[in-house]
Amino acid sequence: MSDVISFLQPREKVLARRSTIIADLADLLPADCLVHEPRELVPFETDAFVAYRRLPLAVVLPHTTAQVAAVLKYCHRYGVPVVPRGAGTSLCGGAIPQEDAIVIGLSKMSRILEVDFANRTATVQAGVTNLSISDTVGPEGYFYAPDPSSQLACTIGGNIAMNSGGAHCLKYGVTTNNLLGVKMVLMDGTVIDLGGKHLDSAGYDLLGLVCGSEGQLGIVTEATVRLLAKPEGARPVLFGFTSSEEAGACVADVIGAGIIPVAIEFMDKPAIEICEAFAKAGYPLDVEALLIVEVEGSEAEMEAMLASIVEIARRHGVKTVRESQSATEAALIWKGRKSAFGATGRIADYICMDGTVPLSQLSYVLKRTGEIVEGFGLRVANVFHAGDGNMHPLILFNANDPIEAAKAEAAGNEILKLCVDAGGCLTGEHGVGIEKRDLMLHQYTRAELDQQIRVREAFDGQWLLNPSKVFPLDGRPQTAGAA
Repeated sequence: MSDVISFLQPREKVLARRSTIIADLADLLPADCLVHEPRELVPFETDAFVAYRRLPLAVVLPHTTAQVAAVLKYCHRYGVPVVPRGAGTSLCGGAIPQEDAIVIGLSKMSRILEVDFANRTATVQAGVTNLSISDTVGPEGYFYAPDPSSQLACTIGGNIAMNSGGAHCLKYGVTTNNLLGVKMVLMDGTVIDLGGKHLDSAGYDLLGLVCGSEGQLGIVTEATVRLLAKPEGARPVLFGFTSSEEAGACVADVIGAGIIPVAIEFMDKPAIEICEAFAKAGYPLDVEALLIVEVEGSEAEMEAMLASIVEIARRHGVKTVRESQSATEAALIWKGRKSAFGATGRIADYICMDGTVPLSQLSYVLKRTGEIVEGFGLRVANVFHAGDGNMHPLILFNANDPIEAAKAEAAGNEILKLCVDAGGCLTGEHGVGIEKRDLMLHQYTRAELDQQIRVREAFDGQWLLNPSKVFPLDGRPQTAGAA
């Protein structure tokens, strides 16, 4: 499996200067900010896309924006590639380094700098974890909406790089909808501010360009995010169906009717069994598919919305409808869903896809996904954000079997192509990284990719920032990643 996806060849001139580069970085930074011994580099050799790994040349763990700027200025001057890293939870290989690269990890930049309740904003360093924002402002009745399953560990910098979403993005949007401003360091060490506490900025929407750029335009060191008031009440409800196709059709009809719950999450039978065994959440085991639908508001608003959803679900043969009866039960329901990836890892190795499809195609794509994986002789567990069509099939395989591993990657590629062909896209929130890089020409024409490349080069003409990611290695400008 580790030979299927290629990386750029390391720059020989950089490798030859390794000792000098490390000595220079030691002069720029405090001792606790530099890691360069081979055994100490191992924790940084991969991210959550563990099938691929490379030891970096060195790792820098700065405390301040000024330190980030100093390192980038140095790397720009000497042509040293840089790979930004948040918490290493990327599922597409976005933070996997290469042998000639300096990893800049932002884990030490973990302070919440300001909470402004009057303007409903928080300004944080990029290493702050997603969940810690809500934990900080929760006692005052506020929260930060994007909630990836890894929110306990993932950081705001990584969320911005991948434009992360989560279960509640159906109503509240993904990171870009909740991001107001950033402080970012360009590859030459220049520090710029984009956006702020205001709702919009004059000129081009560079903030929108940066969010989701996968660390290829600059390194975000601070972010100003939107805070929302907590709803009056919230209630998750379980809907069990006799088939995945009926559950998918129900989702499409709910959204088509103009009903927007806070979240609609999907699990098929394998995922239900895996998550229930782990979380003991009370999921029904006698159904083929499960929807977790959460509504919020006053009691009257929740009852009215649930009545409409139940009516639609009955038209699709819903077998089970179970409302949470307490805060504890609601927490268990969400624990099961948010533990899905970890729980699956207890029983098998897996790769997680991230394609997104129009809701009208959900039932068809679910059916074809099962057929594709079965055709490779593998198993799949589906658990995903159904409300916006962001699919996460988990393809189960044995990582110690190279043949099975290659089949899993091939099946994943076919599923992603299926999503594009159904009118969707390659990624909803995980990013392109290396995992989907070579499928970009299935999504875009050469002319469309070339235009994106020109935008990238306006920020980083030497292709030093995260150079092996996003764009197919073939067809790049000759200067891109040159050794």
